[in-house]
Amino acid sequence: MTNDRPLLVIAGGGTGGHLYPGLAVTEAMKSLRPEFEFVVYGTTRPIDKKLAEHRKIRLVEQSVQAIPRKPGQVWPFLKGWFKSVKQAKRDFQARPPAAVLGLGGYAAGPPLSAALKLKIPTALFNPDAIPGVANRRYAYKVNRVFIQWRETHDRFGRSPHVYCTGCPVRPEFLTATREQGLRALKLDSNKKTVLITGASQGAWSINAAMVELMDLWRENPDWQFIHLTGSADLTMCKEKYREAKLSPVVLAFTEHMPLCMAAADIVLSRAGASTLAEITAVGRSSILMPYPFDKKKHQLANAKILTDHHAAVLVEDANNPAANAKKLRKELGDLMKSEHRRLRMAEVAAAMGRHDAGQKIAESLLEIAGLEHPE
Repeated sequence: MTNDRPLLVIAGGGTGGHLYPGLAVTEAMKSLRPEFEFVVYGTTRPIDKKLAEHRKIRLVEQSVQAIPRKPGQVWPFLKGWFKSVKQAKRDFQARPPAAVLGLGGYAAGPPLSAALKLKIPTALFNPDAIPGVANRRYAYKVNRVFIQWRETHDRFGRSPHVYCTGCPVRPEFLTATREQGLRALKLDSNKKTVLITGASQGAWSINAAMVELMDLWRENPDWQFIHLTGSADLTMCKEKYREAKLSPVVLAFTEHMPLCMAAADIVLSRAGASTLAEITAVGRSSILMPYPFDKKKHQLANAKILTDHHAAVLVEDANNPAANAKKLRKELGDLMKSEHRRLRMAEVAAAMGRHDAGQKIAESLLEIAGLEHPE
């Protein structure tokens, strides 16, 4: 028995930053065409399973691995690549998708390759200021490329199929209120709030710097904070706060980031593309500490788009707790003291946000699939 419902394949995963925009597109597609079904071709990392199961979307765990950096990793990579392409091709022949949307990263490659061979409509979403290897490779082969920032357009050369849509965020980011966030997290509505996050994996250098800033928190009793540590540093951070007699909200990870962001007056975070989309969607002042170990400095390029518009403060990560704490003590302390500056930065950030990104991409996917969408 065949399934006649249209299918959208989301290709990519491994981190929340890769998956969340694609999942936001599925929400937008549901509102346009409720009969659609969805499947994620992701990785074996736990975050993929957690996010897909939460939304009741089927996950295909691919055997493909990250692009190798050492000669000894080439054969395992090729073996996983061809196995994943073969699996996707077999699946698509059995049930052709209406379209395949690649989200960048190594998990996006095999489904895109299979779809291109079968002449299935394809598109790429590129949220970063600087395109990654996979997106540069496929940009001239797919039907459309969607980008978050206008500054990225020229990096795709002369490709005529690049559309600046912004980065899709979950609908909750557009509806959550400060009051809802404070209530859900059991925070004091009479205090200001700092949200500290190293993204879904956590960030040791940020967590270690926070441990060095216990004096800053004690000196500002009219402020409270939420610290998302990642699983590796959760116990350490909790113990340090307990020793300092401080009681922030400390979590390894949360699916309720919209509420955390809504509750915040300042966001201290990495500069992943989807995180910046969330900050601008909600409209919050921020201090950005880009991931420092990427040779191509993708997160630094992302951060500079906001800082060039004076929507955020850039603090480069020295990967040294004391050095990071010294810089953060000044920048965070200054921002905590100046309500006017916080509000101005938040206003600029909000003006940069694109609330209709998910819908624009969903509509465009329907167009390349030859399907109608409501006006």
